[in-house]
Amino acid sequence: MSENPGMTRRQLLGIGGTLALTAATGLSTAAALSRRPAATGAELRSAIPLPPAFRTPLPLPPVLKPVSTSGGVDRYEVTQREVKMEILPGVRTPMWTYEGTFPGPTIEARRGRPITVTHRNELPVPTVVHLHGGRNTPTSDGYPADLVLPEGWPNPADGTSAMHQMADMSGTDGMSAMSGPSGMAGMRDPRAVVTRLTRDYTFATDQRSTMLWYHDHRMDFTAPAIWRGLAGLHFVRDDAEDALGLPAGAREVPLMIADRAFDADGKLKYPALDPSLRDRPGVREPYLAGVLGDVILVNGAPWPVHEVDAARYRLRILNASNARHYELEAVTDDGRRLDLVQIGADQGLLATPVTHRSLPIAPAERYDLIVDFTDVPVGGRVRIRNRLGSGRTRDVMAFRIARKAADDSRIPPVLARDMPSWHRSDAARVREFAFRAGRMHGRHGWLIGGRPFDPARTDVTVNLGDVEVWRLIADVHHPVHLHLVGFQVLSRGGRQPLAHDAGLKDTIALRPGESAEIITRFDGYRGRYLFHCHNAEHEDMGMMANLEIG
Repeated sequence: MSENPGMTRRQLLGIGGTLALTAATGLSTAAALSRRPAATGAELRSAIPLPPAFRTPLPLPPVLKPVSTSGGVDRYEVTQREVKMEILPGVRTPMWTYEGTFPGPTIEARRGRPITVTHRNELPVPTVVHLHGGRNTPTSDGYPADLVLPEGWPNPADGTSAMHQMADMSGTDGMSAMSGPSGMAGMRDPRAVVTRLTRDYTFATDQRSTMLWYHDHRMDFTAPAIWRGLAGLHFVRDDAEDALGLPAGAREVPLMIADRAFDADGKLKYPALDPSLRDRPGVREPYLAGVLGDVILVNGAPWPVHEVDAARYRLRILNASNARHYELEAVTDDGRRLDLVQIGADQGLLATPVTHRSLPIAPAERYDLIVDFTDVPVGGRVRIRNRLGSGRTRDVMAFRIARKAADDSRIPPVLARDMPSWHRSDAARVREFAFRAGRMHGRHGWLIGGRPFDPARTDVTVNLGDVEVWRLIADVHHPVHLHLVGFQVLSRGGRQPLAHDAGLKDTIALRPGESAEIITRFDGYRGRYLFHCHNAEHEDMGMMANLEIG
């Protein structure tokens, strides 16, 4: 894939200081930036008084019950609708939701048992659902053009693909229809499968036990849709994990971390060029590198507190922020840092535990951690802090130790014996991809190999079953996500992977000016998939590519 075209000084200055400096002076500057806690993006400031930290109880997302379990398949139904919710205490905020909650309801699946989720779209715009980290067939992977249209959205013309019909309804500024009445220029997808009101997503659940998440993946508008609330958790369980003796039940706590900002009337604040999310994709110029909020939500609550026993807890952590990176640490009130014992990554359990004092987590990454509160006195508090934050964004949440209690959980020295053993010598080929800023259809964009996303173009073709090594190069922060497959990190900057790179991942956080090598086997299914940056604003502005497996 070719390099991106150059940018004028005026264009660079419009993107933001760090990004402009990087693009103008090259990767050497970015490499220097990577040695300090740089951020990619600009922060929105809330216009409403914000609550004090550690007062709101931590909500736990409800577990969705199947509507049917017959025939060896669990069937679920989810309605996507707008509701008003109390996110900030005493304030009602309109949210786009799955089943009326934020986060959406959690789905609990068993390995090897198929499930079908029927999504009904009662929102004012088209949607797409992607099960992030799932080994999904192409028809259920949530390809960005496979829209579920709401009532009243224009019908496709007879004998013409839905996307061609929508492309004929061109908007202004040379924008052709893709995700609504208009979208990215020239984007027509003859392979798109569009449905009205409902769509069945079927998952074989043929993968390792892990925590996945589902979110909207509509082309050009993923970032604002997630920001408005379209995200939820999805667990895969199996007997091998159950037998390990890890903390379970009330001592296994899912934590979806996401930053947001609020208007004076309590509505979510977001710098969309088109707040209706119908016509013109993208964000205002200061936020082209990514949108950051000044309120840290965990499971939809601002800086919450959770009562725990003086015992081990398993924390299942997702960074569901659009662009914000965190470096998490657990600190007692007397300043002592507790160990963060990592037992899992994006794609399930590690082979053996890895102990950290702090842990970086990029958008879309998940970590499975054990934190031991045994030695914290009753009444004491442990704060989860963000070492990359400042002011209010330095705090995430807190745990308050409520009581002494028995604890028969354990952390086995061997966690998983099913880790793949891929070697560089197994690779059928090595590929290189540069993730950099550039120009797209006369506007600012984010490019892979110098090209913006086009659903009608195949960027990479791989053979089913082949092992490949990919070298990924970044200008600024880019959390790179591969659909369908998990991968292992081989190197960063020509050196050994970092401690938090252990295990099987589906998202890797590239730091400014960094290159990394990953290795994977492209197995599972034939068909069209994606790889992209999971800074959601970058994704919407072109940093996505097609991957054809077959």
